[in-house]
Amino acid sequence: MDLKEADPKGLVRESYRIDGITLGECRSIFMDWALSVPLSIDTPDALRSLIAHYGPENAGHPMTSVLTEALVAPQAPRRRGGRIGRVGV
Repeated sequence: MDLKEADPKGLVRESYRIDGITLGECRSIFMDWALSVPLSIDTPDALRSLIAHYGPENAGHPMTSVLTEALVAPQAPRRRGGRIGRVGV
């Protein structure tokens, strides 16, 4: 996948150009990026393309961390305790 397709608005590219950007700012930019990616694009493939392009030269950058974390599958939800868990709805 090419970079124009993986980052249609150039948000990730610009995040790497901002000096002193914080992890929180990168997470905010990532959310904006995620909402702008067309549904026809496979998000994990786009993430892998972005990491392959920007990651090697920017290993310590907070955006690299955010992109890498986004590839990790979320944990399965666990049952919560309490009365509702014992007797049902």
